[in-house]
Amino acid sequence: MTRSRTRSCHLRPHVAKFAVCASLAVTAALAVSGATHAQWTTPPVTAPGLLYRTFQSTAAATTVSFHIYLPPQYTSQPTARFPVLYWLHGSGNGTLGIDNLANYFGTAMAQGRIPPMLIVFPNGMAYSMWCDSKDGDVPMESVVIDDLIPHVDATFRTIARRSGRILDGFSMGGQGAGRLGLRRPDLFAGVSMLGAGPIQLDFLKAPDNTTTPPKLRAQIYEDVWGSDRTYYLTQHPWSIAIDRAEALVAAQTKIRQGIGSLDALVPMNVDFDAHLTDLGIPHQYTVVQGVGHNPSGVLSGLGLQNWAFYNAALATPCKLAEDIDCSGVVNAADLARVLSDWGDGSGPADLDGSGSVDAEDLARVLGAWGDVG
Repeated sequence: MTRSRTRSCHLRPHVAKFAVCASLAVTAALAVSGATHAQWTTPPVTAPGLLYRTFQSTAAATTVSFHIYLPPQYTSQPTARFPVLYWLHGSGNGTLGIDNLANYFGTAMAQGRIPPMLIVFPNGMAYSMWCDSKDGDVPMESVVIDDLIPHVDATFRTIARRSGRILDGFSMGGQGAGRLGLRRPDLFAGVSMLGAGPIQLDFLKAPDNTTTPPKLRAQIYEDVWGSDRTYYLTQHPWSIAIDRAEALVAAQTKIRQGIGSLDALVPMNVDFDAHLTDLGIPHQYTVVQGVGHNPSGVLSGLGLQNWAFYNAALATPCKLAEDIDCSGVVNAADLARVLSDWGDGSGPADLDGSGSVDAEDLARVLGAWGDVG
């Protein structure tokens, strides 16, 4: 684990505009005015390279929207495939700041700080916590993992494997990145939890200086977790880290936490940092001095370390080539990839580099079957 303390600086003005408190600071009126209604589609946001798209979700049984940023290279290099960064937003207005984030990442790509990549902005609604609600009304995790990611891979020229995916987010999105990313090291090479919350073990125990009214907090607890502490804990990054520690270490998943020193969520993030350390899960923990619950301040304050994290995650190797999805075990998923790519020579299933996925590649997967070690 790497601990660092970084001073904040200011982003360019077009990025600084998305410095919105994205914690559980949803207005109390939302709790009274039908916040439980699932808003699966949002209005479109416009910015250079940013597209608004919808797809049919099996989990939600309806149309779901998302935004996706395509770098200029996506058009100029028509046969190239690109990694994907999934950015999970905080609570409240899920479209606020998407345009500025697209410009922020696009500028970094143009400057060569990170390679050209697609940036996907899923619709997590006001306060889904990026979790399947206990009553099944808002199956948010299932929508993202089971429906959105496969749709993006089928629709766009992505590097459709673990080594081509990063999961990032702020506040509710930082907590969501921890939940989804730590649970699925087979899907994501990097997991970033920025200003993450709620990650306290007792959701109803509000942190000091919280802006979330008690009535709204109670409704969130009921709507998402059914006011069931057991369900809350089973869906908590804390418990998931315990369950998946061995797999995360085996997969060499790059994990980081970043938070402003003035953020009310610092104590719970300190606890989670210590928890990952106790579990032997390598990670970075960075406190950005003089910054509150502010996504632009945290991203800016991370400086070059921010881009180094993305580059390191995308460079994470698999221990064994036959472990095509880098899950730490050669299993049915790798076999399925060989069979689905049969005859094609453009992907990782062409293990011997012959230009075709064939019987030789199948034999290598079967010969390496089991734990990578």
